[in-house]
Amino acid sequence: MSRADIIFISMCQDILQNGISSQGQKVRAKWADGTPAHTIKKFAIVNRYKLAEEFPILTLREINWKAAIDELLWIWQKKSNNIKDLNSRIWDSWADEDGSIGKAYGYQLGIKHKYPEGEFDQVDRVLYDLKHNPYSRRIIANMYNHDDLHAMNLYPCAYSMTFNVTGRKLNAILNQRSQDILVANNWNVIQYSVLVYMLAQVSNLEAGELVHVIADAHIYDRHIPLVTELIQRKPYPAPKLIINPDKKDFYDFKVEDFILENYQCGEPVKNIPVAI
Repeated sequence: MSRADIIFISMCQDILQNGISSQGQKVRAKWADGTPAHTIKKFAIVNRYKLAEEFPILTLREINWKAAIDELLWIWQKKSNNIKDLNSRIWDSWADEDGSIGKAYGYQLGIKHKYPEGEFDQVDRVLYDLKHNPYSRRIIANMYNHDDLHAMNLYPCAYSMTFNVTGRKLNAILNQRSQDILVANNWNVIQYSVLVYMLAQVSNLEAGELVHVIADAHIYDRHIPLVTELIQRKPYPAPKLIINPDKKDFYDFKVEDFILENYQCGEPVKNIPVAI
């Protein structure tokens, strides 16, 4: 049984059994028919994934892991804020007529900042520190820029990564202000696990642990029956992620450099309504 499945099931059970409903509150999100999209939520969920032991992908249902990696590369490698650079349509609802999502996500990572060692954007600063000062306690990337929030079509949900090298292990904390558990939870876990694997490989380190901190972990009202059915399914053993060992430059990775062996999984959950 995949450890990611165990974590997911336990988290969902906790939210459904002990969470607080937003019924009676004013909520921003709406369903396509204009109905307020209410949730049941828990505050400050913390999940830990041991990346050296297994790749934390759900087996309860099929996850489009290649699209997840493509979006990760769009943000962290291309540093793009335009959906024309993305090979899926998951951001279409937040893009303007030119395809831009505003000064969000990849845009923030691509802004150059001045440091004593020179000018770097946030990704290159992480790469520099992992190579030259891996035991620094200051290796952080943060996309929640208050100066630019007004120009973002969606405030970043997964907004910061704190990297920490212990021995030869590269560990990371992913901070997320809010998460739609059914739609995005394992998607983000896959992405930021892959990011740790990539950074470890190009920095001559080993992948250690991903700690995922979710401030507002919620299940939407129209997702409750879907989640209830999903967590009753039979999980499978975790598959093995294989990464092209020849890639030593962070900017050389492509989706094709990742292979998932023995990915057994349940049926995909189709036609999930998405609140906007």
